[in-house]
Amino acid sequence: MKPLQMILANAARSDRKIVLSEGEDPRVIEAAIQSRKQKVARIVLVGDRETILKGLAAAGGSDLDGIEVHDPRDSSLKSEMSAKFHELRKHKGVTEADAETAILNPHIYAALLVKLGHADGTLGGATTATAEIVRSAIQVIGTAPDAKMVSSFFLMLLCKDYHEKKGALVFSDAGLVIDPTAAEMAEIAHASAASLEHLTGETPRVAMLSFSTRGSAGGEKVSKVVEATQILRKMAPDMNVDGELQFDAAFVPSVASAKAPDSALGGNANIFIFPNLDTGNIAYKIAQRIGGAVAIGPILQGLAQPANDLSRGCDAEDILHMIAVTSAQC
Repeated sequence: MKPLQMILANAARSDRKIVLSEGEDPRVIEAAIQSRKQKVARIVLVGDRETILKGLAAAGGSDLDGIEVHDPRDSSLKSEMSAKFHELRKHKGVTEADAETAILNPHIYAALLVKLGHADGTLGGATTATAEIVRSAIQVIGTAPDAKMVSSFFLMLLCKDYHEKKGALVFSDAGLVIDPTAAEMAEIAHASAASLEHLTGETPRVAMLSFSTRGSAGGEKVSKVVEATQILRKMAPDMNVDGELQFDAAFVPSVASAKAPDSALGGNANIFIFPNLDTGNIAYKIAQRIGGAVAIGPILQGLAQPANDLSRGCDAEDILHMIAVTSAQC
């Protein structure tokens, strides 16, 4: 089974409830309808009730079971939510009155639905900057007990006839951490390995990327990747990891045999850890727009409960795929 089909099928079996915090957006409404038709997840749409209901009617989804509409302004959960937000943020000076106002923000409202157990995961970002989505998730849901940081990855699916290699790859961090330290690079890689294994069942093969392969260049930027590789090997001594590697030495067996002949990856890495957000973000967009890879993400890792971001260039199909991934993370 192809990775995307497997993720969709696993999501359907789990029957999770996922909150879409931008419920008024036509792309989000269409994704919600498709999610119910394919039984990927139950859906909560957050936003202005009248706008959402009109959008559902126009898209032919008014009579679908499993789609709830929550307007934070008249929600029956307002008291519970404001009390919880006040509890979570009072150490930052948030008053009860502040909390009552804060929960009108659809992203905070959505995160609180998850925190309080009314839903399993949340998803937003079709019309909102990543910073606000991530901030709401961290403030309300918080980080996982064993996580030292929150990072992100893109699940890159190679499934076209012209792709010589087929399957799922992870590009990380391509959406959140701007310039990780060596220790942070290692943490991102460790989390990404767990994410790939959880979502696809694949054994992680991790490449720590650079513009240098095995000392072909030097300098501070290369040294960071070398150090990150050493840290990761100590963190996970049984993990198949190599670095520093250029992308071609990590992905193409013939290039690997020439540039890094003793690499355990052998040019068959499935997790690519980038040294900074510039390189990761540019690389995923090139792979998507020129290479024809399906890009799912940015998917957040390190949170206590699933909350994910969307690219503002997403379409309804992209959102559907992210609903499935969010469900699979639960």
